[in-house]
Amino acid sequence: MSKALSDVERIKAQSNRLRGTLTESLNNPVTGSIAPDDTTVIKFHGSYQQDDRDIREERRLQKLEPDYSFMIRTRLPGGVCTPAQWLALDALSQKYANGTLRLTTRQAFQLHGVVKTDLKQTMQGINAALIDTLAACGDVNRNVLCNPNPVDSRVHAEVYDWSVKLSEHLLPKTRAYYEVWLGEEKVGGGEEEPILRDTYLPRKFKTAIAVPPHNDVDVFAHDLGFIAILEGGKLVGFNVTVGGGMGATHGDDTTFPRLADVIGFCTPDQLLQVAENVVKIQRDFGDRSARKNSRLKYTIENRGIGWFMDALESRLEWKLGAARAYSFDHNGDRFGWVEGHDGKWHLTLYVDSGRVADRPGSAYLTGLREIACIHKGDLRLTANQNLIIAGVAAAERPQIDALVEKHGLGAFRTSTPLRLNALACVALPTCALAMAEAERYLPDFLTKVEQRLTVHGLTDTRIHLRITGCPNGCARPYLAEVALVGKGPGRYNLFIGGDTRGERLNVLFKENVDEQGALDALEPLLAAYGKLRQAKEPFGDFLVRSALVPAATRPTTVRRALQQV
Repeated sequence: MSKALSDVERIKAQSNRLRGTLTESLNNPVTGSIAPDDTTVIKFHGSYQQDDRDIREERRLQKLEPDYSFMIRTRLPGGVCTPAQWLALDALSQKYANGTLRLTTRQAFQLHGVVKTDLKQTMQGINAALIDTLAACGDVNRNVLCNPNPVDSRVHAEVYDWSVKLSEHLLPKTRAYYEVWLGEEKVGGGEEEPILRDTYLPRKFKTAIAVPPHNDVDVFAHDLGFIAILEGGKLVGFNVTVGGGMGATHGDDTTFPRLADVIGFCTPDQLLQVAENVVKIQRDFGDRSARKNSRLKYTIENRGIGWFMDALESRLEWKLGAARAYSFDHNGDRFGWVEGHDGKWHLTLYVDSGRVADRPGSAYLTGLREIACIHKGDLRLTANQNLIIAGVAAAERPQIDALVEKHGLGAFRTSTPLRLNALACVALPTCALAMAEAERYLPDFLTKVEQRLTVHGLTDTRIHLRITGCPNGCARPYLAEVALVGKGPGRYNLFIGGDTRGERLNVLFKENVDEQGALDALEPLLAAYGKLRQAKEPFGDFLVRSALVPAATRPTTVRRALQQV
């Protein structure tokens, strides 16, 4: 007996290829919200309806509807934009949003606080900057990540081009986006979805391309990944990875984070065919009844990697090659100036939780605006929420440096390695899924951990710490050496034991702790690390080597470790 489909499947099927009743909702002057079904449809267009949870109860008592607004997310393969595009998004954030830009862990921009009456104008402004938001959210392949490093070799430009081609190849073919937001007339036909079909994918689908030795995109956290293989300084192909994912549900052991499997090797000209058929397998076999179990990782866990390989190679009608050797040395960013292979310079700036805003002592919004006005290269958003001012001629460095100094953008010079490598999701007050604080809490928690590191002689030690407001994993917490995953107001699950390469999951160490409980749990571990670590040994590796936590790389191992805590 087949399972009943989730309500989201009904909404997609009845949406008229993602049009829904969005036009009617946008034109409804009675409410700041859109129709319930349209809150699902609009995600495919790159937007979420939200409300300010800080004042939700106050407005309820005043018999007012929630303070609705919309988050808009861009599709920006590889996170590369021009200075003109940066300035355009900056202007839109000032005119229609909350006056800030946010750089996400998916190398995209988010605008927050756009009210319904300004939604269409904002979308049109983004499109005028030659950026779109189509498929930035929803049950489709989302923004394709690509190693943002423009430094090491000419191969990076070639790899980046593949990320753009991949993003375009997997886009929905519907014209709904252009009709609803850009006012284009409806044209009959031409909307067949040979890859996605009428109900698209069972759940969101995430893809990344990494260029060793840098895994700054956390390739194993993705449904689909490609690891560039270089031989003799040339791109010869990609190792293919499948089945990664970070999301989980508290108290439900049928859900779990999972590292992707490396399943073989393909040449560059085979990449799009491989990606298309991986997506098609998930389209046809992913669970469409229980959304919490609908990602590709569960399809593979339930049916087996052998089954998946057979299904993929049957559709390809050829076999993947044997995976080739590669190695990663870290999954963080390199801060400061680095000279590239072409003599151009690249400056990586630390951006606290990716929030580009003007604060006392650090006017990032104004400073980056002034840099964009003079910069002749491009700007690259990293998957760690930071920003690279890329392609700077040596003679132009002093001008950039002067603006960095003038506006207080030099936190990368003075911040601890702990702070530089920390990530947080948006969480409260706007994310509907958030159970606890993340972005707003991260600076305070980092300060308290930094104090403990100083006591143990670890101030200059790079430890990867991540905080999310819920278990869905937007900041990839399950790969961190230390992670807080929101459980309730002021309460978190503490995970420890990931590595600094993005190749090992952490494990649950303490459940449902407050701030003091988390600090108390970390204290003896940091003390032991300060005394007993080997030369250059990362914190997570020390914990595993010392058997203070079990090493977890597979979901079954994670579940076993959870039962032992």
